[in-house]
Amino acid sequence: MASDKRRDVLDERAQTLLRALVDKYIREGQPVGSRALSRDSGLDLSPATIRNVVSDLEALGFVSSPHTSAGRVPTIKGYRFFVDTLIKLTPPNGDELLRFAQGLEEAAGDPQALATSVSNLLSAVTQLAGIVTVPRRAQTSLRQIEFLPLSGKRVLAILVVNDREVQNKIVNVQRDFSADELRQATNYLNERFGGHSLPQVRELLLADLKKTRASMNALMVEAIEMAHKVFPDAEPEPELVFAGETNLMGRGGLANVETLKALFEAFGKQHDILHLLDQSMRAEGVQIFIGHESGYDPLDSFSIVAAPYATEGDTIGVLGVIGPTRMAYERVIPIVDVTAKLLGRALKSSG
Repeated sequence: MASDKRRDVLDERAQTLLRALVDKYIREGQPVGSRALSRDSGLDLSPATIRNVVSDLEALGFVSSPHTSAGRVPTIKGYRFFVDTLIKLTPPNGDELLRFAQGLEEAAGDPQALATSVSNLLSAVTQLAGIVTVPRRAQTSLRQIEFLPLSGKRVLAILVVNDREVQNKIVNVQRDFSADELRQATNYLNERFGGHSLPQVRELLLADLKKTRASMNALMVEAIEMAHKVFPDAEPEPELVFAGETNLMGRGGLANVETLKALFEAFGKQHDILHLLDQSMRAEGVQIFIGHESGYDPLDSFSIVAAPYATEGDTIGVLGVIGPTRMAYERVIPIVDVTAKLLGRALKSSG
């Protein structure tokens, strides 16, 4: 929310005119003049007074005047004040809620399908680009690890995670191991790491690798090194599902080909957008990044409205929409908020 200092900058009259200006610009996409503000604001003010207030808003950085028009458009600062202080949210209607509920029900039980369904639904309902990270497990525990010898100095690692999930990975090693050696390594690793969460396993492995090799026999050292190849140092980046990228073409004045090209390249690389969404993952409720607030150049003409979703209090992913800075925030924010809650419930009910 806006700080008290920011609230003190604008009196009630200026706030009313700024709200009317932002609302009209979002709806129509054209610079807003004093005559239109006089008509839409509901204030009984002379045109001269309105021009003076708007000039003050411009001097304070809330609006700007394009060189081609005498009207004003909101700046990033103006949008931020509008979103934090002036906005009147419009909750999704019953038909939209039913549409989301049906889409989640059809994809229940499959995290990938749920992410794809939600991304498509967000895009369809908002007519913007939907973005969802595939839900990751709140807690993933190692139950058992087993090594089997393969030819060519390779070992097959078999992991049993969370009792039922089985993962396989081929590891390249420095020498050929006998079945008996791998059995000893397996017994040691299961005793050492069994029952720990995967992040804990990684921490213990790093700690063991730093220990002096003199404190362990050679086979145990090799077992630790093999396990380290199976469990990477960090969690893999979550998979990101996009939908409706083409909705952004020509929307909100985004007709610039180079701007869209840079954004689509960002969609392809994903890393920087994931880093941005990670900030939402660590926060509570809806997070809004307007234009350059993202700190990521390809998004300077765009806004992201995102929210974390959780089960049993554990945040396991983020969803949201990407659109032009001139988006209908009053409608998009509640849609993102409600969708995050619905997805969390769907994941909880599907186990």
